[in-house]
Amino acid sequence: MIENNAVDPAKAREVIVFRIGGQEFCVDIMSVREIRGWTPATVLPRSPGYVRGVINLRGAVLPIVDLAARLDFQAASATSRHVIVVVQIGTQIIGLLVDAVSDILSLGDSQVQPTPSVAAESARAFVYGLVALEGRMINLLRLDSVLADVRSEAA
Repeated sequence: MIENNAVDPAKAREVIVFRIGGQEFCVDIMSVREIRGWTPATVLPRSPGYVRGVINLRGAVLPIVDLAARLDFQAASATSRHVIVVVQIGTQIIGLLVDAVSDILSLGDSQVQPTPSVAAESARAFVYGLVALEGRMINLLRLDSVLADVRSEAA
């Protein structure tokens, strides 16, 4: 775990960093409910290609989104090394299939750079900022955009 001591704790936001392929992404820790190991999902007919299916989470049906496929990367070949990051957006709880969780970081607003204007509009819809930290480039995901289609289909 990396801690950034230069950030004023009163103004910091904590994020969970995870990997998809060779890239790093993060989401606000307040959206994360839990992190669990990969569990094979039950496929739902006629669901979007990035929806792996559903799993039983303590009696509740949890849709699993392959975040790599959702972001137009090569879909994950889920193994026991993959993890599911369970997130809540509004009233919807969804599992995000990622390669691995790597860090919890405290970030100040000055550390977050805007997504470059040369990025495709669809990329800016999913990524609301970038963090350059210790030779790494971390994408801050806009979960409401990433999960918009899943939430509307689940409703």
